[in-house]
Amino acid sequence: MTDDPKTLVSTQWLAKHLKDPDLRILDASMYLPAENRDCKAEYEAAHIPGARFFDIDEISDARSDLPHMVPPVEKFMSRMRAMGVGDGHQVVVYDSAGLFSAARVWWLFKLMGQENVAVLDGGLPKWLAEDRETEDMPPIPRDRHMTVRFKNHLVRDVTQVAHASKLGSPQIVDARSAARFRGEAPEPREGLRSGHIPKSRNVPFDTLLNGDKTLKSPDAMRQIFEAADVDLGQPIITSCGSGVTAAVLALALERIGHHDWSLYDGSWTEWGMFPTVPVETGDA
Repeated sequence: MTDDPKTLVSTQWLAKHLKDPDLRILDASMYLPAENRDCKAEYEAAHIPGARFFDIDEISDARSDLPHMVPPVEKFMSRMRAMGVGDGHQVVVYDSAGLFSAARVWWLFKLMGQENVAVLDGGLPKWLAEDRETEDMPPIPRDRHMTVRFKNHLVRDVTQVAHASKLGSPQIVDARSAARFRGEAPEPREGLRSGHIPKSRNVPFDTLLNGDKTLKSPDAMRQIFEAADVDLGQPIITSCGSGVTAAVLALALERIGHHDWSLYDGSWTEWGMFPTVPVETGDA
């Protein structure tokens, strides 16, 4: 793979830059409630040296009934200041699943106008598999100011997505499993209808990953999108269950050079509970 500090870096790249003074590493691990795991406790037990814990559920919009929605700009800035992450830093985000929730935090930083942020390819599992060092002490952060320039074009709400669904443009690409997309498997969150947004396509996020949870090559990912009837010459809105794995699709699109994308923050958690928006089942 080609290391790119604005999208994706390898474990070798991170090991080489680990002592850089302006590097900031974030552990953005999260689990679904059914998994019954404590990501903060796991971080405290062992993390990549210098990593800070980024709590996706806490650094979110507390006023929303939906899970981990985009936090207000002021909240994001204050949390980053307290974590010692700010202007001039190169940020690398990883998670303990390999490549799952780290992309959400990569997208959040992009949304806040931060460019020098990358996901660690293969995440903590690859780092550990290569016998690289970990530590159990959190770093001592020093306040650092962050200048935020919110990029509205990178996020979409239910009204905008309903409009896109009706018109068929921008294309909506859903990162959930094929069974959930078709409405054949129940949703992990209670009270949601099953199925998908009308006119959306399905590219399950894990089809873009290799066996070691690293991202596939740009050529391989391009073929996967095209096989799902996604026109890579047109704008795209990514969606998923709750706005997490939709960011894996966004990262993949960025890696293949498709920059005209946005993410539906509420995703199926919002659409599936809205009684007034239509739902389709079966194949797209």
